[in-house]
Amino acid sequence: MLIRTLEKGEFSHIVINSAFRDHMLSSRERGFINRVYSGTLERLIFLDYVIDSFSSVKTRKMKPVIRNILRMSVYQLKFMDSVPEHSSIDEAVKLARKRGFSNLTGFVNAVLRKICTDSDSLDMPEYIKLSVPEWFFRMVREQYGERDSEIFFRKRFDISEETAVRFNLKKGSPEYTEGILKKEGCRVRRIPVPETAAYISGFGSLTELTAFKEGYIIVQDISSMMAVHKGTEGIQSPELIIDVCAAPGGKSLYAAEKFPEARVISRDITEVKTGLIRENIIRLGVKNVYPEVHDALEKDESLEGRCDIVIADLPCSGLGVTGRKPDILLRVKEKDCEDLAELQRNILSVVQSYLRPGGTLIYSTCTINRRENHDNAVWFTDKYDFDLVSEVQYLQGRDQSDGFYIARLKKHENG
Repeated sequence: MLIRTLEKGEFSHIVINSAFRDHMLSSRERGFINRVYSGTLERLIFLDYVIDSFSSVKTRKMKPVIRNILRMSVYQLKFMDSVPEHSSIDEAVKLARKRGFSNLTGFVNAVLRKICTDSDSLDMPEYIKLSVPEWFFRMVREQYGERDSEIFFRKRFDISEETAVRFNLKKGSPEYTEGILKKEGCRVRRIPVPETAAYISGFGSLTELTAFKEGYIIVQDISSMMAVHKGTEGIQSPELIIDVCAAPGGKSLYAAEKFPEARVISRDITEVKTGLIRENIIRLGVKNVYPEVHDALEKDESLEGRCDIVIADLPCSGLGVTGRKPDILLRVKEKDCEDLAELQRNILSVVQSYLRPGGTLIYSTCTINRRENHDNAVWFTDKYDFDLVSEVQYLQGRDQSDGFYIARLKKHENG
């Protein structure tokens, strides 16, 4: 799994899902594998620093199998008290031999034993201790100040085992759906806002739950729900809503539930992404969402001035969901954030024209980088005839959700 992600570039959530789908594993085995895999990704910068401090060969020059055996072994040594040191070292040696590297078992053994005895005395920069890129550490401190950034970094690894879901009111009341989940052994923690949301835990495979298969629930983070909940407050009887970057369709489906008389156009750039929206539409039994393949950068003149609501959850760095997708910080570079901010401005410039006078634009991102959200909202209101009605920035650790930005912008009545 580590090789698939770190050497072949596959996304962590896809690797986990496919690995657990393809192998019959107990819940205990799943838990252990997920902990070692995700933990190694979360702590990779720290782990490589430690290994490089005690190895004559730097991690970047090692054989891929060997460096990943060392990484996950050091993770167990440093962060998993339940695994005895000698077991981690012995298993690493056995794995190296099993993978055809018998000539390197002595090297693996020696490096791990040095780390066991001497690594606690290592002196390292703060960003290495936190296992984040230096530019990201600097950005969070500059944008959020010492107090919030300290909370964020302290809580970064405290990832809840709960999964956020939204109840599908077309299938039954929240109480009825809660009963179905509890019959299957799930723990359910309801939250007051949005009232159809809950956290669930205690299940093996989410997709095997009756409540999921039969469309009683959809997986959606609370902050993503709040984009629709906050963004549409007070709006009465919209006729046409468009979600321009919609996959897998959570916001489109929530908007369709809130406004059952509205037509909701749900678009994304590829057939694969639109297929995910279509799957959720069918599973939930929603009739007023219409999936379409369309590039948000290409202006659709047929929609100009017609929409009551435009939902623009735009491509971003994803720096707000690193808790669930730890490989993001290993992929994203500082320059990427600037490029994505420009892409967002280009999309906003196109989709703002779809709104009728007085219409509402919901602009959201799953990042905590203000250059990709707040700064763009300010730029947008300076350039176009819109008012920034409200905005909120959720921060992992400080708030009970992913890091997420939501802005509600209203087009001038004479716009």
